[in-house]
Amino acid sequence: MAHSVDIHVGQKIRQRRWLLGMTQQQLAEAVGIKFQQIQKYETGMNRVSASRLWDISRVLDVQPNFFFEGLDDAHDSQSDEAQLLKKRETLELLRTYYQIPDDQRKRLLHLAQALGQTG
Repeated sequence: MAHSVDIHVGQKIRQRRWLLGMTQQQLAEAVGIKFQQIQKYETGMNRVSASRLWDISRVLDVQPNFFFEGLDDAHDSQSDEAQLLKKRETLELLRTYYQIPDDQRKRLLHLAQALGQTG
């Protein structure tokens, strides 16, 4: 059975990879492994070694501690925000949002905030 920390780290790898629009194959090639290994990391079936996590963090352009952020919260309880970030739809929305030019993105954010305050 997978350890909860391995599952959390795997989810963070998947989230970051998705935000960058990278496939499992692309990540695997960049770190010199087979994509099936990335699948196993992302599900928590296989534990990521420290050196491999270092390599993955470089490819995904984050610090290694990124993969452990929110770990205490995940152990204490699964917050609504944590659950939202695990959804593919949320990741696709975030990735698309950051592809919008800065000035238009700010206007979209203000519109969404205004819509969220009505009702």
